[in-house]
Amino acid sequence: MASLKACQLWRCSFGLTKRLLYIDLIYIYIDMLRQKTLGGSFSLFGKGLHTGLNLTVTFNPAPENHGYKIQRIDLEGEPIIEAIAENVIDTSRGTVVAKGEARCSTIEHAMAALYAMGIDNCLIQVNGPEFPILDGSSILYVENIQRVGIVEQNAPKDFYVIKKKIEFRDEATGSSIIILPDEQFSITAMISFESQFINSQFATLDHMEDFANEIASARTFVFVREIEPLLKAGLIKGGDLDNAIVIYETQISQENLDKLADNLNVEHRDATKLGYLNSRPLVWRNEPARHKLLDIIGDMALIGRPIKGRIIATRPGHTINNKFARQMRREIRKHEIQAPNYDPCEEPLMDVNRIRELLPHRYPMQLVDKVIEVGSNYIVAVKNVTGNEEFFQGHFPGEPVMPGVLQIEAMAQAGGLLVLNSVEEPERWSTYFLRIDNVKFRKKVVPGDTLLFKVELLAPIRHGISSMHGFAFVGETIVMEATFTAQIVKNK
Repeated sequence: MASLKACQLWRCSFGLTKRLLYIDLIYIYIDMLRQKTLGGSFSLFGKGLHTGLNLTVTFNPAPENHGYKIQRIDLEGEPIIEAIAENVIDTSRGTVVAKGEARCSTIEHAMAALYAMGIDNCLIQVNGPEFPILDGSSILYVENIQRVGIVEQNAPKDFYVIKKKIEFRDEATGSSIIILPDEQFSITAMISFESQFINSQFATLDHMEDFANEIASARTFVFVREIEPLLKAGLIKGGDLDNAIVIYETQISQENLDKLADNLNVEHRDATKLGYLNSRPLVWRNEPARHKLLDIIGDMALIGRPIKGRIIATRPGHTINNKFARQMRREIRKHEIQAPNYDPCEEPLMDVNRIRELLPHRYPMQLVDKVIEVGSNYIVAVKNVTGNEEFFQGHFPGEPVMPGVLQIEAMAQAGGLLVLNSVEEPERWSTYFLRIDNVKFRKKVVPGDTLLFKVELLAPIRHGISSMHGFAFVGETIVMEATFTAQIVKNK
């Protein structure tokens, strides 16, 4: 009902067909913004790639704002590791996270599945130091997520919107990751190796909805020349031809190839025949590039917030992926509260005439010029500050500054438009301040500025009382914020 009532604001301005269209759009928009978790628990069993241990990993629903957390249930106290970029301690042959003495490796394929399937909150329990490698891809995770289902939660999905180019380069390796503004999360990955089989490849994923069919089945890969050093390092004890693509591109002696086959518990091969050693053929010709794309998604999941932006990765790997994820987390901390997107060329949802029908304020106290966005619990409104404002005559003649109290009043008027969504015949009601708290003025507002207000309900409206928190932006900068309580009163 909240979404339907939001549409009442346009009742006088739009015909029935347009109102129904707006109802549909709002339902879709709100659905996209809500956090999601699993509809039930599921477990997967298999060998650990590096330890060779028989492992069980269980994925459980988690509450709102929980994020991804990994619990080592085999250790005393069952410690929990938060799956974030700063907790990554090793990226040599996969992504390893740790907290204290507890660590867990080979998490990237599971993280990719959770992120791509839109899961925001999940508690993962594992009985060993790594996730099972399974078939070397994400497909079994995806299939089980689809089987148990996805549950929508009440909390909003907190996207971080990329508004400018962000880049990380490793000059030594020639690797780079660039992220550009986009309306959704998308990736292009380009790889290059000194190999006749995968010299240069690329893969692109424009829509996360295609992950299950286009990316999830892409398996990890390894070159024969890399296997012996890994074995000597005590790694890939659980590796075999069922959980990785093995590429034999440089001929070695039959004796050495036989020894490697024995270590991997696979049949001997003719050392003169180069190519892929797997009995199972490639799913796609560019399967290695698709797997690198999968790894990027898994490592970007450790940013901790869903992203709206397009990644272009050249020669990616877990090391540069993690460095970029850490850089993104620093960027997010600097811009924890983002300004809403504002395109002055788009038609407003409410113009100044419609606002005048809903609010009793008139010149010089009507301080909201238009509304550009309305959700179930928030509103975004605009105030254009000009040199003709009456208050600039005395505040101050030599240095015009918009009074802070009028900034609060403008924010409150935006909040009033929001709470009027909850009543029938909103034109017959008014809102009044009861309380103002935690007001912070961070920067002067002067003629020529465009104030962008985002006001959110802190709790459902009860007995005509509503509590709200709002931010005012000029460009990307927060200039003011406040928490306030208002009462809805029916006009006599």
